[in-house]
Amino acid sequence: MPATTIKLESDLAQKASDLKQEGQSISAFVRSLIEREHRSRRLQESAQAYEHFLRDHPEEREAMEVWESAPLNETPKLKQP
Repeated sequence: MPATTIKLESDLAQKASDLKQEGQSISAFVRSLIEREHRSRRLQESAQAYEHFLRDHPEEREAMEVWESAPLNETPKLKQP
């Protein structure tokens, strides 16, 4: 896919300039916004797919509830022989 140039109106370019990190170009800032949004949407879609999976597989949902209730913040106790 060929590169595309996007023109920003002066007020949008100023807002982007104000929001970007020092030393970052506006192009790099816009790329990071697009990547972040794309990643967020993919994660949202994955979460929805997993929710559907749990709804369709109650045994998996029950196993996850057991896993989530595990006391992971406690140090495991060793069994004495």
